[in-house]
Amino acid sequence: MKSVADLLERITEWIMAAMLAVMVGLVFGNVVLRYIFNSGLVAAEEIARLMFVWLVFLGATVALRHQRHLGLEILQARLPFKVRRACAVIAHLMMLYALYLFVQGSWIQLLIGMETFSTVLRFPMAFYAAAGFFPAIAMALIVLANLWRIVTGQPGARIPGDPDTMLDHPESHGPAVAPPAPGSHPGAAPGPAVAKR
Repeated sequence: MKSVADLLERITEWIMAAMLAVMVGLVFGNVVLRYIFNSGLVAAEEIARLMFVWLVFLGATVALRHQRHLGLEILQARLPFKVRRACAVIAHLMMLYALYLFVQGSWIQLLIGMETFSTVLRFPMAFYAAAGFFPAIAMALIVLANLWRIVTGQPGARIPGDPDTMLDHPESHGPAVAPPAPGSHPGAAPGPAVAKR
């Protein structure tokens, strides 16, 4: 299962890279055409906007899988393990409910968008709603999988505030502090070494 998820993530990252390249090419090319040749691609803005929306939601999905979204773990880190796990279960259930509402709203917008079309290219506006619908389903599956690992006590579970989870992202917890030298006591001010006679 993990290998399939890794493959899907790799494909998603390649798709995101291709979308970003197309966006940059279209926007930059349109600027050059307007200011040098006094012309432009009318459809460039629609395509760039659509790809930007998809990039945001696909990126949010990849970030969720690696626990890269902003979070405040100071309180959870001070709680006992059982309380910390209970808080994680409650938070995951709340996320699942929020994603359910998001999927439901995106589905309604997707159905409405099938009957409305963009101004230039005339593609269905449902393409925008689909950018929220499908990634929200993927995010719900990610949250559900981690919730299952938490409830069943599997070692791969990610619990906010857990020391193992915080070690996954050492760059977010400040620079590492070197251990004190042997023979030194805590709180001693560092000073130049004095040679023994």
